[in-house]
Amino acid sequence: MRPPTARYHVVHETIYTYDSPVSLSRQLLHLTPRACPWQRCLSHQISVSPEPTTARERVDSFGNPVRELAIELPHDRLAVRAESTIDVLPHLPVDDAQAAVAALTRARESPGHVPASLPWEKVRDALAYGSRPVLLDASCFQFESPHVRVKREFAGYAETCLTPQRPLLEAVQALMSRINSELEFDPEATTVATPVLEVLANKRGVCQDFAHLMLSCLRSQGLAARYVSGYLLTQPPPGQPRMVGADASHAWVSVYCPELEGGRWVDFDPTNNLLPDTQHITIAWGRDFADVSPLRGVILGAGAHELDVAVTVTPIAEGGDDALA
Repeated sequence: MRPPTARYHVVHETIYTYDSPVSLSRQLLHLTPRACPWQRCLSHQISVSPEPTTARERVDSFGNPVRELAIELPHDRLAVRAESTIDVLPHLPVDDAQAAVAALTRARESPGHVPASLPWEKVRDALAYGSRPVLLDASCFQFESPHVRVKREFAGYAETCLTPQRPLLEAVQALMSRINSELEFDPEATTVATPVLEVLANKRGVCQDFAHLMLSCLRSQGLAARYVSGYLLTQPPPGQPRMVGADASHAWVSVYCPELEGGRWVDFDPTNNLLPDTQHITIAWGRDFADVSPLRGVILGAGAHELDVAVTVTPIAEGGDDALA
């Protein structure tokens, strides 16, 4: 028996409050859930205050849906609310359904099961320049990007996990577990601009730092890995109610494995040391955080500003609005 499909209601609210009026604002939003073989968006809407002067939807170079906004009237507050209902189907890379159920059951206690895969060196060689066939979907995720570096420090950190002839997925899982055990989750330790070399040195950060470090290690070894942004269902302490706005955006890593189903990306969550499944909701993917920031743009005016972000992920029954046990 396969584990059941999960359904979620997600509300992501972003509010900018400016010290002085903004005369012009142009924003790019990655807030629309991406269509995936394992994910269906049942409903989605974005509301913006003040009302945009112009708005358009398009798909970016990585296939993510984005919304562009222009607000051409003075305003001292910008509020963006994205609301979605999403089904997430089981999609663990396992050998059989029984293993999928077992992996889901122990997801919080261990990283989960990975199927057999080629030695990681063969995957690296298949991705190397001049190899045939050319794996275009993967090759753009092998190189440096604004928040990910390709350096010997990261290759060296990964060497204890990517040992000779070790199967790719087993090696990546070991790297994920090492990062999880050696890094401390600390929301005060880093900012969006913290270099990934500093994250490696200090071993502290948040989910995007865990992901950027893992990406740097994998790409420094010649593998293809991408940054995934989305949401994670968090469980309140026993006896405590689910708090509105207490959740947050999340980030994890996806690694290209060429022999799975003719070429498949396999997700790894180094912050939680597990293989993402129905508890992870995918919004977008790219080279790193800069490609998929939920809200980014340019403004004229304002001076200083305050930012408030609230995310609420609520599990609902497939036939209605009751929370799942």
